[in-house]
Amino acid sequence: MDWYMMNCELLATCSALGYLEGDVYHREPDCLESIKDLIRYLRHEDETRDVRQQLGAAQILQNDLLPLLVQYPQDKVLFDAVVRLLVNLTQPALLCFGKVPADATSRHHFLQVLSYLQAYKEAFASEKVFGVLSEKLYDVLQLDWEQRQEEDTLLIERILLLVRNVLHVPPDPTEKQDVDGDASVHDRVLWALHISGMDDLLKFLASAQSEQQWALHVLEIISLMFRDQSPEQLAALGQGQAAAERGEDTRELETLRQRELAEKRARALQRPSRHSRFRGSYVIQGLKAIGDNDVVFHKGLHNLQSYSHDLGKEPRRVPRRRWAPPDPGPLRRSARNVRLFLCHFCQDFLEGCYNRLMLLVKDQLLREKAQQHDETYYLWATAFFMAFNRSRGFRPELVSETVGVRAFHFIEQNLTTYYEMALMDKKEAVTWARRMHLALKAYQELLRTVQEMDRSPEPAVRDSSQVIKNNIFYLTEYRELLLALFRKFDETKQPRAFLRDLVETAHLFLRMLEHFCRGRAGLVVQSKRVRRKKKPRAPAALAPQPPSAAELEELWAGLAPQLQACLQGEVPLPEDVVPFDAASETPVEEQRAEALLRIQGCLRGAQAPEALRLLRCAREVWPEGDVFGPSGAGPPEETQLLREIFFAALPRHAPPEAEEPEELEEEEVEEDEEEQTVQVAEKEFNFMDYLKRFACAPVVRACALLLRGYAQNSARTNHCAARLLHRLARDLRMEALLFQLSLFTLFHRLLNDPGAAAHQELVALAKFILGKFFALAATNKKAFVELLFWKNPTAVREMTEGYSSLQEGEGAAARRAPAWTPQEEQALRELYWKYKEVEGQDVIAAILAELPAPGRTRRQVVKHLVRLGLASSAKDFPQQRKGTHIVLWTEEQEQELERLFEEFRGSDDVLGNIMKNLTARRSRARVVEKLLGLGLVSERKELHKKRRRKGRGPELGEADALVVSAQDSSAEEGDSEEEEEEEEEEAESDPIEEHWVPEEGAGQGLVHLLHQEGLAGPLQWLENCLRRTAGDREQEGLSFPVPLVPLSEENEDAMEDRRFRALLRELGLRPPASEQESFWRIPATLTPQQLRRAAASLVHHSPNPEGLPQHPEGLPAPPRHPQAPASAEQLPAPLGSDSESEEPVPVPLQSGSKRRRQLDSEDEDGGSPEAEPAAAAPCSEDDDDPQPAGRRKRARCLEEEEEED
Repeated sequence: MDWYMMNCELLATCSALGYLEGDVYHREPDCLESIKDLIRYLRHEDETRDVRQQLGAAQILQNDLLPLLVQYPQDKVLFDAVVRLLVNLTQPALLCFGKVPADATSRHHFLQVLSYLQAYKEAFASEKVFGVLSEKLYDVLQLDWEQRQEEDTLLIERILLLVRNVLHVPPDPTEKQDVDGDASVHDRVLWALHISGMDDLLKFLASAQSEQQWALHVLEIISLMFRDQSPEQLAALGQGQAAAERGEDTRELETLRQRELAEKRARALQRPSRHSRFRGSYVIQGLKAIGDNDVVFHKGLHNLQSYSHDLGKEPRRVPRRRWAPPDPGPLRRSARNVRLFLCHFCQDFLEGCYNRLMLLVKDQLLREKAQQHDETYYLWATAFFMAFNRSRGFRPELVSETVGVRAFHFIEQNLTTYYEMALMDKKEAVTWARRMHLALKAYQELLRTVQEMDRSPEPAVRDSSQVIKNNIFYLTEYRELLLALFRKFDETKQPRAFLRDLVETAHLFLRMLEHFCRGRAGLVVQSKRVRRKKKPRAPAALAPQPPSAAELEELWAGLAPQLQACLQGEVPLPEDVVPFDAASETPVEEQRAEALLRIQGCLRGAQAPEALRLLRCAREVWPEGDVFGPSGAGPPEETQLLREIFFAALPRHAPPEAEEPEELEEEEVEEDEEEQTVQVAEKEFNFMDYLKRFACAPVVRACALLLRGYAQNSARTNHCAARLLHRLARDLRMEALLFQLSLFTLFHRLLNDPGAAAHQELVALAKFILGKFFALAATNKKAFVELLFWKNPTAVREMTEGYSSLQEGEGAAARRAPAWTPQEEQALRELYWKYKEVEGQDVIAAILAELPAPGRTRRQVVKHLVRLGLASSAKDFPQQRKGTHIVLWTEEQEQELERLFEEFRGSDDVLGNIMKNLTARRSRARVVEKLLGLGLVSERKELHKKRRRKGRGPELGEADALVVSAQDSSAEEGDSEEEEEEEEEEAESDPIEEHWVPEEGAGQGLVHLLHQEGLAGPLQWLENCLRRTAGDREQEGLSFPVPLVPLSEENEDAMEDRRFRALLRELGLRPPASEQESFWRIPATLTPQQLRRAAASLVHHSPNPEGLPQHPEGLPAPPRHPQAPASAEQLPAPLGSDSESEEPVPVPLQSGSKRRRQLDSEDEDGGSPEAEPAAAAPCSEDDDDPQPAGRRKRARCLEEEEEED
């Protein structure tokens, strides 16, 4: 901007400041008022920052303000005003404009302001300016806290802000072209800051007890001071680094020279010895052109290697939004004297200020006393100073504040927050990615520090490292963090530097975890599983609670006289009752169900005349099926019918919901809302199973992207990427995971690189993968096509073992709906037109009944009908609501039920056979209730399916026993789903009451069955637990719920057995009441006598075979495996443990194979459902006692035992 284009008022104000004569500045009388006017002008500038630009073009700061600051420091009022104006003029351009403008005009103004700031920074590179600021700051800090005025506090803050603003100015791009070692403007500012003593004042502010409020200001200034520095290079300075630097530079130059010589030799080999004036034309055999002919090459043969079909084509333009973010280049090496000063500053800061300052900053961040995103300075300081300390002698006490589980948690929390915000805030994704990179570097440095602590000669430091690793490897969040970052890596939002640090961090984490798992058998880690439970869309709180059975009996007793009076004609019946509306759009079946609900509502509302009239009217409207009674029903039949309706549990409609927007997808119309609950459990950890989580396309793609620049990468970066790929290919035997065309292109470029000798590890990996590929391609001709796709472990298995190796229900095909063939589409059209006009019938259900294999779901059929254009949306096929069928039992249906019960009474599955042959479809719970009501069975367990265990003779070997057990399990899988539904319905319809008392001899039948199934050991354990609890309650006189904690694998399997849980219910034990509980409990309401009676019912009264040893009480010992040892090891344990000190129980070894347990806690489906959290496990076993085989080690129990010892 030209000086003469300056605003008149602004020009007059600047002229009234003063003038410079030689080195002396003479101020005008109105100098102070002029400075205040400039402050006022800046306050009212427009969005283009015109005042700021005019002052920058006039160089007011260089020619007027800084001379005033240097020559008149004694004038306090003038000095404060000048500092205020300097702070305003030097504030960052991002603060002035909010963000980097997108349009060209605003961006021009932004760059203009930035150029003026760079000129300001060069003017501040003066020892005099920083000397005056340091003296003023020192004088104010000399004052006690009581003597300071508000102006003094503001002056301290403004001086710190001024230093921050000057250091914050980015360097000029043209300045970066200078060679390393030259003093840049930033270096000169730092040197002036050092000469003036400002660095000592910063260290004082960071360590003084009375200056806590400046902690964040100091940390921000320090982060800007070390912006262009590498902690490793600073740490190595002064330790013979001059020769080391020269040696490193020499090695880099030698590498470049060798590469250049190799390229020259390659070009010399390509160039023929005799130059030909005729270029000629050649045919490249095997390389097809656009047609069927071979390519004709019209250039010299030395250019043949660079031939490509893309020659001459216009490169495809990439949109700006898909450009990769700029990668920060290599750090520029500052002047040596500046680096020496910064190295000494780091040493002094670590020894006297670091721990205290980081504690204050973290406290302000947690209490939300800081500004937004100030935690980034904390993350930077953690990564920088811990790296400096690790590289210069490593003294863990200097960084103790940021080494610990809390530091890991804080960084992981911020990293997760940035990760989620980058996914949600798409416009600012690049900014969130930069913050995420800072957090990742801090996380990486924490891991390196913990790794360095393992090598410390001090035992206390090594023990602390073990404690930290125990915590971070135990929690799921730390193990899943890197996987989530790999999966969501976006090269258009995150720079390559982030990917480099991510791969290095993953390599370090896997290496530490692998070393931690060595020599540790039964390592237990935390596992989280999200359980999704469907719930109705209407909130359950709005639905009225049904009355209890006692309340219904009381209501019926008061309603019976009124109903008898109506039946006898003493009370007139209303005439305006209409059960059916012919003009309504509601189907007839639903109107009938509504009529039943209206009758029940009138009865429960003590409106007997309305209920009776509604019943008779409904009988006339719907005479079929005798749902509302026969046509000639008398008063007794009507009374009985009304009683059944009164006590029936009729399904009620959910309250009306708010109208949903039409933009909802068709699938969401039919879906119920899902309720997610997170279940925390503990599982044994297996490192190889965890490593399989990295065998996925995002991890391989990220490593391939990083290795594209192998020539520019550091040796450590290439090693980490190659080692990660080597783990996947060699350790997991998934070489086919790397069979990808982009990786092969990289290998081709690497093997043809003249400077490949410097990357021997990558060359070895490339040769290994290529060898495996060509060996596989000899047997699998489709391997060349597979190169076009990224693969998962399922595709790798199909590719290597054969495409028919996966059984039905395995792999990705099990989760993918089969495609519709033209024949199936034609059959679907015919069935749709066939059943479209049929009234009163569910079209989709009729289509599903006649649709040929493969089996389709209702949603798939509806979706394809919409896709074919036969229907407009899924709303055209409303699914029939549950509970609209017949609820009341007619006389013919009761007779049919009695006949079926007598027919299948002696079968193994009475209820299942009845359900298959019942004419009217009803739920299992309704059939069970009716059987109990008719008196055909006395209790529900008589209807349970009976299973006959196949006998295993002693001649069966281990392999035969495994086959037999597999056959048993496969035979039982078919009915498992129905039995689970039956058990849930029974549990809902017959819950255990809190004060339920077990009957004497309860569960004898189940005890006999469980003994036959080989569960004598768990039964004896349960009996001992009951007896011990009874004794404890007699001695202490107190009763509280006691958990049953199974510690052995046999007892844990028993607690998951359906019959064993049914026995616990019959004994009066309480299941887990909520998600916070994991174990069954002995209720506090059971007395010692009741507990002993329940324990006595567990005694197995079977005849004692000859030769079996007897217990002290005369009971036969549990069956023993023929190969089991003669005596079993005994363990004294409290209630809930696997063995008792009162009565020794040998643990039987069963010949059948136990169900295999998943040890990997990071499976995609969330882990196996058998895991139970052991948070409340009471453990008091001694460490010296021998452990029986198969006992699961639990980390928390072991820690409690060590504390007791």
